[in-house]
Amino acid sequence: MLLICGSLNQTTMMHQIGQCLPEVECSYTPFYVDGLLAWAGELGLLDFTITGPGGRFRRLSDQYLADHRLPIDFAGQAGPYDLVLTCTDLVIQRNIRRLPVVLVQEGMTDPITFITHLVRALHLPRWLASTSTAGLSRAYRRFCVASEGYRDFFTAQGAPAERIVVTGIPNFDDCRTLLQNDFPHRGYVMVATSDTRETFRWDDRRRFFDRVEAMAGGRPLLFKLHPNEDGRRSSAEIQSRFPEALIFADGNTGHMVANCSVLITQYSSVVFLGLALDKECHSYFDLAQLRRMVPIQNGGQSARNIADVCRNLLAHTTGPAASREMAGVA
Repeated sequence: MLLICGSLNQTTMMHQIGQCLPEVECSYTPFYVDGLLAWAGELGLLDFTITGPGGRFRRLSDQYLADHRLPIDFAGQAGPYDLVLTCTDLVIQRNIRRLPVVLVQEGMTDPITFITHLVRALHLPRWLASTSTAGLSRAYRRFCVASEGYRDFFTAQGAPAERIVVTGIPNFDDCRTLLQNDFPHRGYVMVATSDTRETFRWDDRRRFFDRVEAMAGGRPLLFKLHPNEDGRRSSAEIQSRFPEALIFADGNTGHMVANCSVLITQYSSVVFLGLALDKECHSYFDLAQLRRMVPIQNGGQSARNIADVCRNLLAHTTGPAASREMAGVA
């Protein structure tokens, strides 16, 4: 089985699922692309995405794979494989298009915009609309999603209902454990910013700060920057407006959420951690809808649930590298 990684969140999810499949020969690869996107990546034009070979996402993923000594087969060149596991279908790589694919929801999807509708109407590449088109490739056998609410959401967008399985998603399925932490700060208003500017979307940061100031009401502020943000620029902006605020570019975001009294987000999956922990939450998305979509809390069972989906497919799939050992797996 080939597990396609990407951001650190995606990479850790893939690893957790792979660990639940000890009977399967698993190989991991950093995210890769073909054709024009590969050319753009080599020029450094995509380093703000998981596609860019020289970007922060790739560096963090490569470091994780190396630290855990995981078997790497870059771009799946040592295939063929019986099954492919990936966290995004915005790009379906050429060498996996004829293989069984399991898609795993990574987290929150981007808002549906005019670009989303344009991409769908004109059949343009899905990546132009970012994750707002997640699940629409139909290039997968199964799509493992976070909750019943997300199953309804993806089905309404056009994903085939018969292929969607509610499994929960790793990293978001056992939020209560975050309450046991040694993060030294407590009782603050936490602000989780987004990388909208880095991904060429509009972000009125001044207006957002006005909103933060009103909601904080003079209480201590802690800002957690998105991993893809321009940290120097964002930190300077925050310090200019909120000189007493704590600012973190790194660190355990979940522990920060667990210790906050209020969570303010833009377009961030971090809000799901706050909702699961019954925090007062604010988001650019509709909170009533988000509450219906909160990933199921199953005590960390999601990786095993997804592994079972993979086992079932392997047991009923005659792939190009199918082994006799898998024939008896239920």
